[in-house]
Amino acid sequence: MNPGNIIIITALIAIVALAVYGTVRRIRFGSSCCGEHDAADKKIKVADRNKSHYPFVYLLDVDGMHCANCARRIENAFNEDKERWASADIGKRQVIVRSKHEENESELRTITAMTGYTMLSCKKI
Repeated sequence: MNPGNIIIITALIAIVALAVYGTVRRIRFGSSCCGEHDAADKKIKVADRNKSHYPFVYLLDVDGMHCANCARRIENAFNEDKERWASADIGKRQVIVRSKHEENESELRTITAMTGYTMLSCKKI
């Protein structure tokens, strides 16, 4: 087996593990909601708010977002990277991720899973 295949297999195992973690968390705690009664995380503000600087736009359908804290948590996860700008819509349970570079769907899924939510679909718009 060549090293490229080993890296791909390892990445897939990590993605599956994170997805399973999110599902177990949702089952164990009733949802993957962060708890709207907890103190909100400090919002990570995006310095570059010019949409034309973000040529790549992705629409993520996300399961588990129930409150403003959930939205802030997932936005912050994407906004930590200065090359991305995310905004979440709780009502639609969607996140729009703007990026200065083309994104890999598995990376978007991993970031979503690391915050405790499940990405159901990803569309480039």
